[in-house]
Amino acid sequence: MKRRTILKSVLASAFITENLGNRLQAAENQLDTLTKGQINHSACRWCYNDIPLEDFCKKGKAMGLVAIDLLEPNEWATAKKYDLQASMGSTFPGQAFHIKKGFNKIENHKILWEYYEDIIPKAANAGLKTIICFSGNREGMSDEMGIGNAAIGLRKLMQLAEKHNITMCMELLNSKVDHQDYQCDKTDWGVALCKAVGSENFKLLYDIYHMQIMEGDVIRTIKENQQYVAHYHTGGVPGRHEIDDSQELYYPAIMKAIVETGYKGFVAQEFIPTNANKLLSLEKCMKICDV
Repeated sequence: MKRRTILKSVLASAFITENLGNRLQAAENQLDTLTKGQINHSACRWCYNDIPLEDFCKKGKAMGLVAIDLLEPNEWATAKKYDLQASMGSTFPGQAFHIKKGFNKIENHKILWEYYEDIIPKAANAGLKTIICFSGNREGMSDEMGIGNAAIGLRKLMQLAEKHNITMCMELLNSKVDHQDYQCDKTDWGVALCKAVGSENFKLLYDIYHMQIMEGDVIRTIKENQQYVAHYHTGGVPGRHEIDDSQELYYPAIMKAIVETGYKGFVAQEFIPTNANKLLSLEKCMKICDV
C-alpha cells in the first residue's frame, strides 16, 4: 500500500508538472503572437509623459512594444531594465533649440560637435543604434547652402559614428503647421543631404505625419527612398492624433509598403492621444500598423 501511495504521488506530480509546462508554453506562444513580427513597434515617450516611465515600460512591453522612442540619456537604463530598446535617442538638452539651431548653420557646428562627440560613445555603450539630429531653421538660407553647411557639420562626426555603429538620423519635419521655417522639410532635401554626407551612418527619420502635410505621395516616396531612411514615426493627419479612420492616411497600406522594402528598423507611434486611456489608444494604433 505504501508503494502504491508513493507511485500515485509521483504520477500526480508528473501530471501537474507536465500540465504546468503546457500552460507555460501556451502563455509563451500567446506572447509570441501579440504582434505578427514584421513591424518592430515603438512609441515616442513624450506622448505619454504623464505616465511614469517604469509603468509605461511594463504596460508597453505587455502589449507588444519592443522599444521606447525619444528617450533621454538618463532614461535609457530604465528601458533596458524592462528588456526594451531605446529605439531613437533624444540626446540634446533643450531640443527646441536644437530643432531651430541645427547643422545648417556653420556657427552652430562647434556646440553640436562637442555634444555629439560626447554622446555617441555613451549611446553605443547603452546599446542604442540611432540618435536624432535636426537641420535647423532656414532664416532666409537657400536649400543648396543649407545642404552644404549641414554636410560639413555632419561629415566631421561620421568617423566617430561609424566607429561606434551609431546612425545619426535627421528628422523630416513639416514647416507648414508645426515647425515653421524648418529646412529639412522635404524628402528630396534630406536625400540630397544624405548623398552629400556620403556615409551609411547618416540617414533620415521619415515622419509620416510631417511628410503627408508637406508633400503627400507617402508610399511611392518610401519605396523610392528607403535606402536613405533608418526610422519611421506615425501620426494622424490632420491633427496628429490617433491613426484611425478619423483621418486621411491608411496606415495598413503604408506599413505593408515599408515591409515590402525589407525594412528591419523601428516604427514609432508619435500621435497625441485623444482618448483619456492613452494606452488603449496606443494598443489600438499598434494593431492598425501590425500588418
